[in-house]
Amino acid sequence: MSRLTTILVLAVGVLAGGLGATLLSAPKLDEAAVTAIAENVVAKAKPEPGLTASAVETIVADLIARQPKQDVPEPVAALDQSTIDPMIEKYLLGNPRILQKVSAALDAELTAERTAATRTAMIELKPAIFESENGIVLGNPNGDVTLVEMFDYNCGYCRQALPDLAALLASDKNLKVILKEFPILSQGSVDAARIAAQVADADVDYWAFHQALFTSRGQVDKDVALKAATDLGLNPITLEMGMKTPRVDQVIEESYRIADRLKITGTPTFIIGDEIIPGAIGLDALKQRIANMRACGATVCTATDQPG
Repeated sequence: MSRLTTILVLAVGVLAGGLGATLLSAPKLDEAAVTAIAENVVAKAKPEPGLTASAVETIVADLIARQPKQDVPEPVAALDQSTIDPMIEKYLLGNPRILQKVSAALDAELTAERTAATRTAMIELKPAIFESENGIVLGNPNGDVTLVEMFDYNCGYCRQALPDLAALLASDKNLKVILKEFPILSQGSVDAARIAAQVADADVDYWAFHQALFTSRGQVDKDVALKAATDLGLNPITLEMGMKTPRVDQVIEESYRIADRLKITGTPTFIIGDEIIPGAIGLDALKQRIANMRACGATVCTATDQPG
């Protein structure tokens, strides 16, 4: 099977799984018969959800059941995997479009599984994402739409997204923004986040601190964060001593837990409603999603959601 790619292996596995269960009990099936069965499988299989093991097994079982019964069964050698696989391989190589069909069906199934798992995780994590005291709240704390950003101070794309966030805060007075420290790029990021978590709890302008770190030059680390915090009147010695407190640990660990459950691996990652948005998607895209949340309660509105 060296000529087949991984997708061919998957396709053979799906088809062989269905055929193998029925061919062993079938009367006198040669290569031509298997090809005929496979052609019927392709002809009868629906595009959605695509070819599945159960669908193939049902179709082949039906075809075999329709064959005329023989009064005296002829003894035949059982078709084992080594016999079936080359026959199916030959058919698939002669009909490569079936691989696209199987691949699309597999992708659809995996996507549906991931979507379901994410939806379940979002329900369970809702308090941690939208209501936790570990997030930094900007804008209107009672806003009708909440935008969450998970970020790293050394993320270049987070820097690009900073003006978008500033524009939203300035123009949308009914928007609640929650910032979550998610340091994943370096130890400097972790140290800066530990200082930032304390700045967020202090009676100072966190947004000014946040902007100072993202507009600084070079690597953002503990020293850069301490300098920005000192400029706001905080004691750098107290902040450095407080970097490993349980409270600071809680802030960082909560973000890691959310990211792990939602399979978030990069920054920035935005969360609006039930949608997880990776990357700096731009001001217009964020505005559209916020507008949709107000219009229909979701980041994407269907035609039926539009006012009549």
